[in-house]
Amino acid sequence: MQINRKALAAVSIAAPTVLVLTLAPGTAGAHGTMNNPPSRTMVCYAEGPEAPKSDACKKAVQVGGTQALYDWNEVNIGTAAGRHRELIPDGRLCSAGRDKYRGFDQARTDWPATTMSSGAKHTFRFRATAPHRGAFELYLTKDGYNPAQPLKWSDLEAKPFHTQKDPALSGGSYVMDARLPAKKGHHLIYAIWQRSDSPEAFYSCSDVVFGGGNDNPAPTPSGTPTATPKPTPTPAPTAPGVSLEAVDAGVGVAPAAVRAGAQVKVSAVCRSGVSAVASQAFTPVRTPAPAGSTAWAPALKTARTGAFPVIVTCKDGGTARTKLTVTAP
Repeated sequence: MQINRKALAAVSIAAPTVLVLTLAPGTAGAHGTMNNPPSRTMVCYAEGPEAPKSDACKKAVQVGGTQALYDWNEVNIGTAAGRHRELIPDGRLCSAGRDKYRGFDQARTDWPATTMSSGAKHTFRFRATAPHRGAFELYLTKDGYNPAQPLKWSDLEAKPFHTQKDPALSGGSYVMDARLPAKKGHHLIYAIWQRSDSPEAFYSCSDVVFGGGNDNPAPTPSGTPTATPKPTPTPAPTAPGVSLEAVDAGVGVAPAAVRAGAQVKVSAVCRSGVSAVASQAFTPVRTPAPAGSTAWAPALKTARTGAFPVIVTCKDGGTARTKLTVTAP
């Protein structure tokens, strides 16, 4: 499957606007991933966490579950401090060595890929749901890269083809104009966002195909009855809804499992302003946010046992949700 670069702006997700941030205590609020060309996590989330369309994303759910797709912007290492190669083992680059995201380390040739032009200028967009100062490094795989083999550090070019410190933030994304190296065929763009105000770093893998137009299409996904690609690149299957550019709401809970009567810290983020946090797990069920809050972290008391959604609503009507499990005291 290929993702048409021109069609990328139309990639959408099922309404309502949703972004889940499952935060551990003390976790910083910076989150993001490459969305042009889209990362594997973003592509699979856009297909739908509960029923992804492509074989690669279906397998990612089988391997790591749906939560990894809901948390598509959280492939990070909180203590990286530039030690990327030291901390992330070969074969685990796309997951940053985290078991939660191991489904995105799959070595296969049918990851949905974006068509790009060899040697051309390209405007990269890195979706930042919680912006912070930092620097980006964009790497490309070497000539002869084989996506059917686990991705190793040695598969990447020795130096990034583009680096940029504190790029401009526009429409919720960091924007970087760069010239692509001369490449042909199937490759992978590996992005590293190292924060300068924290040791935390974020990582993403974007599958791409270089060539003139559709001269070098991505391999046909497994399970397709013919090996002949369609003449026109196909965007990642999505449901009608809002543009990924509009995903600007987040919610996380820490801890994610507690005993009834305990307090849970809820991290709510809305670019338009947080309206309220609600869940049947809490008493009261709905807690309004202070006026003007774009980021809010109340400690709420649990009152009922079971598995409950925790929902943040935004001033513009957007919502985000995550899960909370409450057990008997």
